Amino acid sequence: MSMFLDTAKIKVKAGNGGDGMVAFRREKYVPNGGPWGGDGGRGGNVVFVVDEGLRTLMDFRYNRHFKAQSGEKGMTKGMHGRGAEDLIVRVPQGTTVRDAETGKVITDLIEHGQEFIVAHGGRGGRGNIRFATPKNPAPEISENGEPGQERELQLELKILADVGLVGFPSVGKSTLLSVITSAKPKIGAYHFTTIVPNLGMVRTQSGESFAVADLPGLIEGASQGVGLGTQFLRHIERTRVILHIIDMSASEGRDPYEDYLAINKELESYNLRLMERPQIIVANKMDMPESQENLEEFKKKLAANYDEFEELPPIFPISGLTKQGLAPLLDATAELLEKTPEFLLYDESEMEEEVYYGFDEEEKPFEISRDDDATWVLSGEKLIKLFNMTNFDRDESVMKFARQLRGMGVDEALRARGAKDGDLVRIGKFEFEFVD
Repeated sequence: MSMFLDTAKIKVKAGNGGDGMVAFRREKYVPNGGPWGGDGGRGGNVVFVVDEGLRTLMDFRYNRHFKAQSGEKGMTKGMHGRGAEDLIVRVPQGTTVRDAETGKVITDLIEHGQEFIVAHGGRGGRGNIRFATPKNPAPEISENGEPGQERELQLELKILADVGLVGFPSVGKSTLLSVITSAKPKIGAYHFTTIVPNLGMVRTQSGESFAVADLPGLIEGASQGVGLGTQFLRHIERTRVILHIIDMSASEGRDPYEDYLAINKELESYNLRLMERPQIIVANKMDMPESQENLEEFKKKLAANYDEFEELPPIFPISGLTKQGLAPLLDATAELLEKTPEFLLYDESEMEEEVYYGFDEEEKPFEISRDDDATWVLSGEKLIKLFNMTNFDRDESVMKFARQLRGMGVDEALRARGAKDGDLVRIGKFEFEFVD
C-alpha cells in the first residue's frame, strides 16, 4: 500500500468554555457576604501548524477526530477557571483546508510554521460575581460556558514545486528527475511506474535552484477518471512552469504531436487555468533511431497551428539516458522561473468569508417552525447560543433566559403564528409550555 495520501476528511471540535460558578462569601467577619463565584476558563482552539518535515496526509488516515480540551469551571473566592491549551495539529506544506459542507476554502497553508485557527474555543461563562447590581446584590445567576466551534473539514495536499513534469506514461519523466536531482523515483519499463508524486531539487551550473515534481503519467481521458485520472493533477496547480515531456522516438507507436495535444487537452479539461502556466517542450529519447526525423515533423505541425505573430513554446531535445542537452534545458527553466510570477490558486468566490463574531441586525436571531406533533420549534444561531449558555439549575438564570427570549420578540412571533396557552415549545431537546 502506498504511504502517500493527499486528501483526508476530518472532524474538529474546539473546547467548550468552562461554566461560571454561583458562590457567596460566608466569612464570619464579612458583613452581608456577597457573590463570590468566578468565571469559567476559555476552551482550547484547534490550530493547524505547518510542518515542513511532513510530506503526506497519512497521519489523518486513521485519526480523523480532533477535540480540544474545555476550560475549567469557575471557582469560589472569585477565582477564574484555567483556560485550556490549544490543540496543535501539524500538517504538511501545501495543505488546503476546505469546509466539507460548503466546499469553501478556509485557508491555504504553504509556509513553514504558519498557523491558522480552524475551530475557535468557547469563552468561559460568567460567575455570579459579574451579575451583582445595587438592585440585586446577591444574584444566583451564572452562565454556562460557550460551546466550542465544531466543523467537518476536507484537507487537500498540493505539493510545493516550482516545475512540474507532465506527459504520457513511459516518456522518461522519472528518468529525467533522477538525473537532474538526487531523487530516487521508481523507474521501470512499464506504464504507471510512478504512482505517487516525486519531488527533487535542481541546482543549475550557474547556481540557481528550484524544486521539480514528477507526476504520475497522464493518458487520454484522465480528466474523466481514466488511468490514474485526476488523482494527482492537483499537485501541478502550484507549479509556475510546466515541462512537457514527449517521447520523440515514438517507441510505442504513438504520434509525438498527438501526444502533445492530448496531454494539453487533459490539463485544460481539469483546470483551464493550468494553461496559463508557461510550457517548455522537452523532446526526450533523442538517442533513439528516427527521433531526429520525428522532431522535425513535430516542429512543422506545431508551427502550423500557431499564428504568424504567436510565440512558439521553446523545444529542448534531450536524452535522459545519455544526459545530453540537460544543461541548456535547466538554464532555460531557471530563467523562465525568474520572470514567471506566482499564480493565484483560488479566487474570491472559492474562499470562505472572514468570520464575523458580532450580531448582524438584519440577520434573524431566531426561526420558528412546527413539528409533526404540533410542537413549536425554535432555532437560530443566536437563540441556541443563549440556550446553551443558560444554567437551568438556577431559577434566576431561567427567568433571565425568559426575559431574553421576550426581548428578542419570540413571544410576539409565536403569538402571531397562532400559538396558544399550553402549547408546547421546543428548543433542542428542551420543552416548555407557552404562556400567553
